[in-house]
Amino acid sequence: MLLHVRSLFAVSLALVMAGAGLGQAPAAARKPQPFAPGVETIIPVDLQPEETVSIHDIVELRAEEDLAWTPNYLSEGETLHNMARDVRFRRDVWCLEFAFKPLRMMWVDIPTTSGKVNRSLVWYMVYRVKNTGETLRSVDQGDGSSKTEPGKPGPVRFVPHFVLQTRDPAGNAASKAYLDRVIPAAIEPIRRREVPGRVLHDSVSLSAEPLKVGEEKWGVVTWTGLDPGIDFFSVFVRGLSNAYQWTDPEGAFQAGDPPGTGRQFVRKTLQLNFWRPGDEYLAHEGEIRFGAAPGKGDLYGSGEGVANQWVYR
Repeated sequence: MLLHVRSLFAVSLALVMAGAGLGQAPAAARKPQPFAPGVETIIPVDLQPEETVSIHDIVELRAEEDLAWTPNYLSEGETLHNMARDVRFRRDVWCLEFAFKPLRMMWVDIPTTSGKVNRSLVWYMVYRVKNTGETLRSVDQGDGSSKTEPGKPGPVRFVPHFVLQTRDPAGNAASKAYLDRVIPAAIEPIRRREVPGRVLHDSVSLSAEPLKVGEEKWGVVTWTGLDPGIDFFSVFVRGLSNAYQWTDPEGAFQAGDPPGTGRQFVRKTLQLNFWRPGDEYLAHEGEIRFGAAPGKGDLYGSGEGVANQWVYR
């Protein structure tokens, strides 16, 4: 009789647990559901032939006066000093596909070093990166010219770098800039809300392993402490491409300086434009619009009606 009662109790407890949702597979292990059309904004891969070649003087050689001599039996163009002028630097370039969901807000309890909890408004953007395998390479034709052809696909490590930059209508286009902040306490609430059934990475964990060809991962970028009166802003995403440009300002390198002294680099960066017609008293995610604000295209440095563009910065 006692055994029978225990069996009934075990069955009843199992039914109660099932009804309460206990014992189910974790949300991240469940099959992800597809998004409705238009939920994701997809920025396709952007590869340009000119990104595979840079033409520069080798200033480290050009600065050496001893190399600037006039030969008796060679053309001046064959001296090392002159060969260091207008040198072609070639490289393979890649670019990742980037997609994102609308920029939103959430109140999150963030633990502090004192052991207390600070309730903060977190601005966030959930995004997806995919390695499509698309690359470009420059091939020397042997006659001073070159051609561009598809490169060899391979794994790519995405190291996220996000900056939210405000746009001041008074003309100061870079009045405030906010770097993303990793907030562990915000990851799970955002995942449950935005991408249930999927693994959601922060900026650190997403860069831990390279993306294989055809692989995609979901990430979230978060900000806190933003000016509640922001009306116009852009989000800059670096790390989606390895394309870059550099300049050697006149006189920045002098003979005897370490190689590369004064050299300035800018990297290919995705610019996403937003505007928000609300005020500082009641911040609401429904006010955030993707794209340049009407009549304010010049404010973003992108022209009227431009929602996104690739820039070097």
